[in-house]
Amino acid sequence: MDLNEKLILHEDSVSGNCYKIRLTAALLGRRMELIAYDILKGETRTPEFLATINPLGRIPVLQVGQRFLPESNAACFYLADGSPLIPAERFARADMLRWMFFEQYHHEPNVATLRFWLEFVGVDSLSEMQRNQIPGKRIAGEAALQQMDDHLALRNWFVGESVTLADISLFAYTHVAEGGGFALSDYPHVQAWIARMRALPKFVAMAG
Repeated sequence: MDLNEKLILHEDSVSGNCYKIRLTAALLGRRMELIAYDILKGETRTPEFLATINPLGRIPVLQVGQRFLPESNAACFYLADGSPLIPAERFARADMLRWMFFEQYHHEPNVATLRFWLEFVGVDSLSEMQRNQIPGKRIAGEAALQQMDDHLALRNWFVGESVTLADISLFAYTHVAEGGGFALSDYPHVQAWIARMRALPKFVAMAG
């Protein structure tokens, strides 16, 4: 880990995927320059952004020197490599990745998407196809939160005895899930875990 490398995060402060990276860096004591974009205004779709930052037109992107690393969990892994946020033991490290994949495949597409649609876009601005997807995404999001709650009923952290990237990746959108209409009061073990996350030394809150 090169503590002197220049880090720039291309981000939107209300995005949970961007927040994951900021929280990882904060817990590790890493400093980053922040460059903000408003995705609702199309600021990640400009020719300059597509040509130099990310041809997919998406954020976050972690810039390391002159290299660009998209995908939030990959950026978190880059920052945390060699730190206690990534378990040293082989199975635990794979289990951490399992929960990070769970977050991207089962949690984020439902919990985060409904938050974005309902809190930032607005139901009236959604397409008919998007409105029709809301009930299914709510069911899938509730199932993901219930799986998390069941897992946390027997442990304080998702993997091992201390916080890892699994916790950081899942915390980002879980703690603001009520913006998508999810009742966190239905998941008491998740609520207790959220409190433990907020009590971590060097914890930083999500902007916005």
